[in-house]
Amino acid sequence: MTNQHRNKGTKTSCLKAPRSSRYGAAVAGAALLLCACSNQNTHTSDLTQWVNPMIGTDFTGNTYPGAQAPFGMVQLSPDNGLPGWDRISGYFYPDSTIAGFSHTHLSGTGAGDLYDISFMPVMRPLHRGPEPLGVFSYFSHEREEARAGYYSVHLDSYDIDVELTASPRCGIQRYTFPEGDAAVILNLAKAMNWDRTVDSQIEVLDSVTIAGYRYSDGWARNQKVYFATRFSSPFRAVSFTRTPIDNGADAPEGVGVTATFDYDTQAGDQLVVVTALSGVSQEGALANLIAEGTSIDFDKYLNECTAQWNKELSNIQLDLSNVAEGKERDDRRTVFYTALYHSMLAPTIFADFDGKYLGPDGQVHQADGWTNYSSFSLWDTYRAAHPLYTIIAPDRAADMAQSLIEFGDQLGRLPVWNMWASETDMMIGYHSAPVIADAILKGLITDEALMRKALDVSVATARNADYRQLGDYMQLGYVPSGNHDWSMSKTLEYAYDDWCIAQIAQQLGEQEIYDEFMARSANYLNTFNPATGFFQPRDRKGNYSANFVPEEYDEEICESNAWQYLFSVQHDIPSLIEAMGGVKAFEKKLDDMFSHVNPDIELPIFSTGMIGQYAQGNEPGHHAAYLYHYTPNPEKGADRLHEIMTTLYTNAPDGLCGNEDMGQMSAWFVLSALGFYPVNPVGGEYVLGTPMAAESTLTLANGNKFTIRAVGLSDDARYIASATLNGQPLPNGHTISHADILAGGTLELKMKK
Repeated sequence: MTNQHRNKGTKTSCLKAPRSSRYGAAVAGAALLLCACSNQNTHTSDLTQWVNPMIGTDFTGNTYPGAQAPFGMVQLSPDNGLPGWDRISGYFYPDSTIAGFSHTHLSGTGAGDLYDISFMPVMRPLHRGPEPLGVFSYFSHEREEARAGYYSVHLDSYDIDVELTASPRCGIQRYTFPEGDAAVILNLAKAMNWDRTVDSQIEVLDSVTIAGYRYSDGWARNQKVYFATRFSSPFRAVSFTRTPIDNGADAPEGVGVTATFDYDTQAGDQLVVVTALSGVSQEGALANLIAEGTSIDFDKYLNECTAQWNKELSNIQLDLSNVAEGKERDDRRTVFYTALYHSMLAPTIFADFDGKYLGPDGQVHQADGWTNYSSFSLWDTYRAAHPLYTIIAPDRAADMAQSLIEFGDQLGRLPVWNMWASETDMMIGYHSAPVIADAILKGLITDEALMRKALDVSVATARNADYRQLGDYMQLGYVPSGNHDWSMSKTLEYAYDDWCIAQIAQQLGEQEIYDEFMARSANYLNTFNPATGFFQPRDRKGNYSANFVPEEYDEEICESNAWQYLFSVQHDIPSLIEAMGGVKAFEKKLDDMFSHVNPDIELPIFSTGMIGQYAQGNEPGHHAAYLYHYTPNPEKGADRLHEIMTTLYTNAPDGLCGNEDMGQMSAWFVLSALGFYPVNPVGGEYVLGTPMAAESTLTLANGNKFTIRAVGLSDDARYIASATLNGQPLPNGHTISHADILAGGTLELKMKK
């Protein structure tokens, strides 16, 4: 049914703010923020120009092109309006329709959720497609632009220009209308992919302000998103459509609400729409709007968001004089800064401006002196993204670790993949443990009470016999096969997490806990079959899987095959080498993984970016090329790294070879392009590979600068002949420590062909 609500005493008018060039104001503001550098190759004045958010929007990247502040709660981006795996982020580059601009999205995941608080500007008559598309517009990429913190598109069906930017908790839209009968549709009844509305509400507070909520169910169960929106000009009228939602026989019926806000416009009229989100309450959203969204000046928000991105991006400066000037150099710079940008889209802030946030226990909690984060894709991001944050954003890394500790304390176990106060239980392991342990070992968390809380919840999680076959794991020393639920992979993942828990215990002087979990961390050996040289599924009686083919994608192996999980022992490479029969056999296995192809095996959707059996498009083997460091021939690793960086990461919509996975794919590239990588994410040590730039300089939070200088670097001269740190040979061969980086100075690599 529908009803009408009219504002009394309002004059129909849209603000006629002067329209600046799309980028001009932001670039000018950023130029004032950052000083120019004498080296023309560093381009410090505005690094957002080197970010291409379209990278990953095609093929399997599953990224979104819209606007977001660094790690922001709001991800304001266009939705094509069509379901499907290709459109999990809401947007798929080959599509030509837009059905709304919603405020929450996931960056490169394999499961579709969010799409909350969706606005769509239109002109009458409306263009409608079959459900679930509904009201939509056609668009073309020729009239679409995207950069860090900014997105714009022309809606061809309505002749409306849409521009988007964001603050940490607000999404800001600017619409430029033609003359005619205009409207803005707010659709809270949408259902897309895994996500569906359970209940919603829109309340008109005054002639320019609305507020309400959308409750939904999907990947994140019982998700609650509250919003408050301010229009820069009063709407002439508003109408509501309320659709009853059947939530099941035992659940109360909810309502899907759609509101249409009417405007009469002249050509060139502009409307700015500012929307704040909260996970706590409608009052929290209104308070966030007051804190971050009082202006109606779109360019002000854009300048601020551009400045925030420039501040983050400028912490790494590149000299790419090793690459020929022109398109190739520009592309490599764009790929690098886009990867750095993508690595800082998640985890996302999940707390109101006053520090209040909703916990998994359904209670509102208060973060004092720290910021709560959510949306942790931990099976992916513990490997490279979180170690990267400890270098470039240590304060955020500390808050992220505390967020995981508090979430675990409120839930009763460590989160695996949490977002918006919901534990999705996606993937395996309890990979909060490495993120927390890394923050503790690197001194980012020093409060003993918080560290003990971390140890308590980690131990409670790991000793929970009823959770995901941990009882079998503790009794047998491995997770037995038979349930088709990734048993072999669970054993390897649990063993690594147990090692991480042992490190926390050691830090706190808890010897018995340390001994217990160090013993458990060797359980991976119980699934290694010396007869085949692979980790294999093993049943409860101790029998290895029959008719074993390591290239096959077995239901006992998580999104991978036995090749891709073969080196998943990041914490104990020497013992893995010994199990394989020594260094020569270990090197041979690496060679085979990168070269062997079985044409009889059909690759699943998650096995992309293939080099032999190696899959750059999925995470378990992301450290594998660096394992040549443990052989007499590290040059082989440099060859593979160079191949991956130059062929599987490109400046194109299909420029990611696999799901972005909330920053992991891009964080791998950032660290690898700098020239080092954490084989053991919690080891505090980085293995050298082959850098992408002649010189890279990191500006650290402690005020120090760390420079990686690759003398003689070229695409052919990509091998390290010698390495010195501040003029002295590296004490540990081709590795550097986290402490080395924080101390500042220069790592000089002399390169050879």
